[in-house]
Amino acid sequence: MRPILLTAVAAAALAAALPVWAQPAAPPAEAAVQAAALRTDSATVNGGEVRYFVHGDLGSGATPVLVLHGAFMSSDAMKPLTDLMPGRPLIVLDQRGHGRTGDLPGPIAYESLADDAAAVLADAGVGKADVVGYSMGAGAALQLALRHPERVDHLVVISVSFNEAGNLPGFTEMMAQITPQMFAGSAMEREFRRLAPDPEAFASVVDKIKVMDHGQDWPAEDIRALPHPTLVIVGDHDIVRPEHAVELYRLRGGGDAARASQPFLTEPPPARLAILPGASHIGVFGEPQRLADAILPFLDDAVPPPPPGFF
Repeated sequence: MRPILLTAVAAAALAAALPVWAQPAAPPAEAAVQAAALRTDSATVNGGEVRYFVHGDLGSGATPVLVLHGAFMSSDAMKPLTDLMPGRPLIVLDQRGHGRTGDLPGPIAYESLADDAAAVLADAGVGKADVVGYSMGAGAALQLALRHPERVDHLVVISVSFNEAGNLPGFTEMMAQITPQMFAGSAMEREFRRLAPDPEAFASVVDKIKVMDHGQDWPAEDIRALPHPTLVIVGDHDIVRPEHAVELYRLRGGGDAARASQPFLTEPPPARLAILPGASHIGVFGEPQRLADAILPFLDDAVPPPPPGFF
């Protein structure tokens, strides 16, 4: 069975293979999606409008969470994770080329996705948000932190690389081979056609996504200089190499010898790393409870208590 190659990244772009016969759970009805959001709106960006959805009270005083989906996904696809974040104000958007935003003029680039996200926060009246990005959305989240650092509080990047070397060998060559025809009849194509303002723009979006990562190389020193607490999540069978996830974790302040030599943490560390066992690039998002179990304590700056009986 010929696989469909699916991009997804964050600070870099990732991809994975998804058989054409794979059938995801039925998407929520449009009316249910609209009803679940307290606010649906559009932010003006370069090239058009980006649709976004607000869940919860942005005026509650709690830090909102901005959620950025992966390639060939939509805001709907993030619901399994956002359902596990009750009580937190959420802003979930359809990134350019995806969902109800649809194809916009010009290329799809991590920089433009980051600028779009900043525009959504401004339009929603949010000065700063915790940011959670998966795959392509993680690349957008990392670029949001680099380009608009004042907009980001905590940063969660799931399955992301910040240069081409961070992905498995052959990834770039594999991406160069994908064509819109390889997605014919797939769940991804059907979902695009269900939501997009122009259902016939799918081929255009595929062509834009396949070239996103060429020449990607974001300066390590710029990443090291970011002020935001950061959680790095990757699967042990991800397209992103585990060594690269550790490198990103160390750039963000993880692995400090003095801190690691303590018997237990007494304050939140600047960076955390979660390598999910038995998880591929797509499988990382296949068990949202594991993601929530890592993300929620991080957003709360929680540290595990000393185990009973040790002291």
